[in-house]
Amino acid sequence: MATAPPPPLRFTSQKALTHRLVLSTLTGRPVHISEIRPSSLSPGLVNHEISFLRLLEAVTNGSVMQISYTGTDLLYCPGLITGSAAGMGAGSGVIRHELPEGCIRGVSYFLLPLCLLAPFSKAPVNVLFTGPGVITSATSKGDISVDSVRTAILPLYEQFGISSKLELRILRRSCPGPGGKSGAGEVQLMFGHQVRLPKTIHLLNTGRVKRIRGVAYCVGVSASNNARMIDCARSVLNPFIGDTYIFSDVSSAPLLPPPDKAPNGPKRKIGIGFGLSLVAESSTGSLYSADIASPPSGGQPPEDIGRRCAYQLLEAISLGGCVSVEAVPTVLILMAMGSEDVGRVHLGKGVFGSQEVIGLGRDLRRFGASAWGIRDAGGQTEEIVVSVVGRGVGNVGRKIA
Repeated sequence: MATAPPPPLRFTSQKALTHRLVLSTLTGRPVHISEIRPSSLSPGLVNHEISFLRLLEAVTNGSVMQISYTGTDLLYCPGLITGSAAGMGAGSGVIRHELPEGCIRGVSYFLLPLCLLAPFSKAPVNVLFTGPGVITSATSKGDISVDSVRTAILPLYEQFGISSKLELRILRRSCPGPGGKSGAGEVQLMFGHQVRLPKTIHLLNTGRVKRIRGVAYCVGVSASNNARMIDCARSVLNPFIGDTYIFSDVSSAPLLPPPDKAPNGPKRKIGIGFGLSLVAESSTGSLYSADIASPPSGGQPPEDIGRRCAYQLLEAISLGGCVSVEAVPTVLILMAMGSEDVGRVHLGKGVFGSQEVIGLGRDLRRFGASAWGIRDAGGQTEEIVVSVVGRGVGNVGRKIA
């Protein structure tokens, strides 16, 4: 006799929507999310959230989603994570996911949750993000650039024993278009290392920063903007560490087809701008990142972008810990889903005390994970040691394949 499915966990508000859907998919617990922008002039789910639900449907098999007429209520019953398995919506082993025009979030909004699901997939994950809504740079909504995902987030998976067949390609760069919407870039994520359980980690030594690397990019503007950003960033960073290298990448502006109202009109240029991504690496492998991109309205010189990004990187380093604030959700979720052992990680008090991390801890508790143990790291540092007991969820697809 089949057992009845567990009742859905109930949440309110659209905050942390992607993390809650990821935890639901990993643990197999249905979720019901209500009061999604109930008082807004445009209530309910917006286009990038709908697009993320479509992405979940593409990489899973058997997922059920029910959205209310107004879009303010969502019921999600997760299925098995199949990745890019043949016959599950992947053509030639690649899932082609198109982001709609008007998307205001960077493509990292979709990449970070997808990277959390990929190690627990039944088959390798190969997703091509395309369409007029793909923004590869940092955005004003807090999304980091694809360069920071590639250089500061993906290397952390090696700590959990997930290191081979990981590749993130930027096929076409883009910055936010007019009003911070659309970009028409193209990004491909290939995640071919699936595991039964992530390793238990102990990140307790922050070390000293030994080198800084970065990428200065410009899309559809003069290449001299890159040189000006690099020069100002190095003027701030060189007094602290000499091993600083920033790569310059110059791209042409993406082109969008003419609108339907004027099919014979000229193609439109979009995604024009420039930005800088910096990553600092310590002697023990700790990574700290910073991201700044030019605003869509313009009016900000490259010198300001380079200087602000350098100061942002120094601020991230000053917060301490072994993990930067952008990577904390990834590390804590993988630790909670790992083997039933105690993992420990050093975090700065400013990083751990953020609203996002505290909310993540509460959500993990609702999904059945153990509570976190917290103690001072000792010494004169403003750091704490967070102990996380793994739940042993692991890769269900691997277990039955």
